Amino acid sequence: DLAVTVITAFLWLVSTFAWAKALADIKMSTGASVILGIEACKAPGTTCRFASVTSMRTLNVSVVFGLLNMVLWGGNVWFVYKDTNLHN
Repeated sequence: DLAVTVITAFLWLVSTFAWAKALADIKMSTGASVILGIEACKAPGTTCRFASVTSMRTLNVSVVFGLLNMVLWGGNVWFVYKDTNLHN
């Protein structure tokens, strides 16, 4: 039981960090800096502007909840450890 809880907490931590990194990459690849890489915007007499940004608020919240869930699993590790013979 302890090993499964430790593995689950660790995997939750790793997956949360992977999702946070993917979200950072999504924000970077859909931000205003992408205009500089578009060849059509480099043509003389052409004006390109960044009109709008989609809200990433719910995605940011998902990362925060992932971290909070990992903290809960970490707390569960302590309580499961206390129920084993390893704890005096």
